[in-house]
Amino acid sequence: MKIIPAIDIIDGKCVRLSKGNYDTKKIYNENPLEVAKSFEAHGIQYLHLVDLDGAKSGRIINYKVLEKIASNTNLKIDFGGGLKTNKDVDIAFECGANQITGGSIAVKNPSLFEEWIQRFGNEKIILGADVSNGKIAVSGWQEESSEELIPFIKNYQTKGIQSVICTDIAKDGMLQGPSFELYKTILNEIKNIKLIASGGISIFDELPKLAELGCQGVIIGKAIYENRISLKQIEKFITQQT
Repeated sequence: MKIIPAIDIIDGKCVRLSKGNYDTKKIYNENPLEVAKSFEAHGIQYLHLVDLDGAKSGRIINYKVLEKIASNTNLKIDFGGGLKTNKDVDIAFECGANQITGGSIAVKNPSLFEEWIQRFGNEKIILGADVSNGKIAVSGWQEESSEELIPFIKNYQTKGIQSVICTDIAKDGMLQGPSFELYKTILNEIKNIKLIASGGISIFDELPKLAELGCQGVIIGKAIYENRISLKQIEKFITQQT
């Protein structure tokens, strides 16, 4: 299982929110590159980088942060937030993203999102399925769509999607544990999907449980920044898996 720390960006700074609410913003570091380097120093190979300004405004904004991290580390970066046009996606890949995640776009402009899957291949495009009360949420989680989670993922699987990041918004940033039941349901109902769990990770012991369920990856945010899970513990876990 891939361990994927998250760096969420507002105004070029590393922040975390609770349940996606921008009013709960807490700045953890003014220098995201420093944070990324500390991850890499502990054997971490992956990074989930989210442009929260972009998610809110509907266009890529913090691409300079992406470029800086990509050119100064070897981390494989999955980038999301505000990717709405071909130009946005081109900028993300040109600035060093290894993959991009499309969430709102997959709901609001499915034909364009499908075009990206065809153009870049399913190794490069991740489906973002951010869920609130069983429905997909969009626009930086500011609105709830009418899309039901399981049919939404199944539909995109038929279009070629292999990897899905599923965030339970009610859990995100709350440090109360992830949605084990939700992930179990997804993995039972949808075969051959690479599921990346996100939201609510609070202690180290939850990681082996997610691996046991069959999750291909886990995104960890606040638990690292609040020192609930140490980078040493993560390093040891990665070593044990190899």
